[in-house]
Amino acid sequence: MTSKTQQTTNEIKNFVLSSYFGDGLRITFGALVPSLILSQFGLLQIGITVSLGALCASIADTPGPITHRRNAMLVTTLVVSIVSLLTGFANISVYALGFIILSFSFLFSMLYVYGNRIASIGTAALLVMTLGIGDIRSITDILLYTAYIAGGGLWYSALSISLNKIMPYRLAQQSLGDCVIEVSNFMRIKAGFYKERMDYDENYKKLLECQVLVNEKQNAVRDLLFKSREIVRESTQQGRFLVIVFVDVMDLFEQIMSTFYSYQTLHKQFDEIGILKQFEVVLLHMSDQLEEVGYALKADIKPQISLRLPREIRDLKLEIEALERGEYGSEFKETGVQALKNIEVNVENIYHRIKKINGHFKDRKARKLTKSQTQSAYFISHEEYDFGLFKENLALKSEIFRHAIRVAVVMLIGFIIAQSYNFLHSNWILLTIMVIMKPAFSLTKERNYHRLIGTIIGAIVGMSILAWVEDGSALFAILLICMLGAYSFQRKNYVVSVLFMTPFILILYDFLGMGSRAIFIERVYDTIIGGSIAYVASHVFLPSWEHQKLKTVLVEMIEVNLAYYHQVTTYYFGQRYDKIPYKIIRKEVYVRSANLASAFQRMFSEPKSKQLSIKEVHKFTVLNHLMSSYVATLALYIMEHTGDIPAMEKLKEIATNSEKLLHESMMILINEQNVINTDMKILSLKHHFKEDDDTLLIVEQFIDLQKVAFDIYKISQKIKI
Repeated sequence: MTSKTQQTTNEIKNFVLSSYFGDGLRITFGALVPSLILSQFGLLQIGITVSLGALCASIADTPGPITHRRNAMLVTTLVVSIVSLLTGFANISVYALGFIILSFSFLFSMLYVYGNRIASIGTAALLVMTLGIGDIRSITDILLYTAYIAGGGLWYSALSISLNKIMPYRLAQQSLGDCVIEVSNFMRIKAGFYKERMDYDENYKKLLECQVLVNEKQNAVRDLLFKSREIVRESTQQGRFLVIVFVDVMDLFEQIMSTFYSYQTLHKQFDEIGILKQFEVVLLHMSDQLEEVGYALKADIKPQISLRLPREIRDLKLEIEALERGEYGSEFKETGVQALKNIEVNVENIYHRIKKINGHFKDRKARKLTKSQTQSAYFISHEEYDFGLFKENLALKSEIFRHAIRVAVVMLIGFIIAQSYNFLHSNWILLTIMVIMKPAFSLTKERNYHRLIGTIIGAIVGMSILAWVEDGSALFAILLICMLGAYSFQRKNYVVSVLFMTPFILILYDFLGMGSRAIFIERVYDTIIGGSIAYVASHVFLPSWEHQKLKTVLVEMIEVNLAYYHQVTTYYFGQRYDKIPYKIIRKEVYVRSANLASAFQRMFSEPKSKQLSIKEVHKFTVLNHLMSSYVATLALYIMEHTGDIPAMEKLKEIATNSEKLLHESMMILINEQNVINTDMKILSLKHHFKEDDDTLLIVEQFIDLQKVAFDIYKISQKIKI
């Protein structure tokens, strides 16, 4: 019970200190202030319009360098102002409205080709278009409405930029803290492999899902640190501190990723003596320690290093030494004991890296960053806003183009249905379609489910609040809480965001004297109608199934693992270790591993008939994760023993064969005829190496890597997509 209570407490603390909650506070304040101030002068309606403009600007205010955020907010303000103006004039004719809906829905959905930040500008534009439908005004009122929208956008932009000036490192600290906590979760899942009677497939599934999150957090931190000139180029203590911690966290993640031996084999050999349980306990305690580092980063305090960890690691080492001396019997294989020793050394290295990161908190003196720490250009993505990219995607083979057509047609259908039945708030159907429809079917399905559940539960909660709470001040306080919850969870958990948003809307309409029961019924109806249209359209109208683009993802994964393996093995055959090329390819491995895991998750959410070779793809994903982990083990050894590597030329034949196996796997996936090279096989080791600890480790890793490469080769033959 205590552990569950502690876990809940940690989750609450993590959320309150996160960038999600910070975003919620900023958006709530930015949207609420105009309405509150103007309502004091009897101008509540104008205040709500200004607040709408602020909300539109906030949509583009996603985490990233302040220059990118500023430009996105200002462009959003300009675009939504133009869209609100054109929508206002189009309201005079239902045909003009239909044309506006069709063209804007297509145009702004196509912005996905430029990435999520630019796509958010399109989302804001569609939002202001949807809310402006059916609101017939005079020309003067249309111009004033547009001016209020623009004013709201400029107000929010000024607020966000000002907060960044006051706290320039706050967002980077929060994002880095989130990244560290996700790495600690990854280690916690990895610790599960040492548990008895472990479901390996389920744990690998969790591990791969977590790896996707780690990659997202790493990319977010990388953009914030290396695309912000004041952090890397200025000699501030805080900026340098964040960069150094991030670099060490990346190296720590690689240390955690490394795998020395088959978990199944270890359990067969050592479950009876309970030593694997000790590994699990130590890893769990280290993950707790790392989690504390994440909290400390977000709270801007110093973490405390656990005093029990060195003792537990020492006890673990003594147990392995006793096992090696034969105190538990002589039946344990030497290779298994050596594997335990290697894992224990890895555990020690993880502990020392965590300790090193803790040390940075105590000594934040401005220090000179090394060349490898500031070579940011190799590690960050650069957005291209070339119109040629837009034109290239104007074809049915483009997933974004099909999505844009789908959104445009479905939005028009939703508008026709709403006009035909004279719904009180017809634009709610369009709003539901707009926020639910995503390029991939699985994402649309998930959004649809979350919005429906959140709306129904939220509507019941909202009606219960209005039935039981009569005091205006209490209702306003609840409205603030719901508003804060809705905007805090909108990027973290959509169903919770909708659950808060629905009571917020019901209470707001009650304050405006527009009734609540009718609104309750209509919101649920509109959500069901809009969601149903979106779901059916995603399934039957130019659908996008994951298996259609999965082959590219699989080939890219093997390609990067092959490059990673080749890069590392050359260090064992004479090439000098160089950090920059190595870290570039390591980053690509993390990115493509996350892409593969994401693709598998999306495919798993699709209809059974579309889940082609799902078991084989899962096996392929796990094997490639193992491949990366084994290569990481070799890389870690080379980093820690530079200039002290024994002669390994006798392993070159096995290394070359492993590369051939991976290359043949790519050819099988690329080649439609699946022409299989029957000569491919596992080569045996022809040379006997001196059996010292270090040489055994290297030889075993090369042999294990060849086995994994062969398994990838065999499973690639079975994948039919």
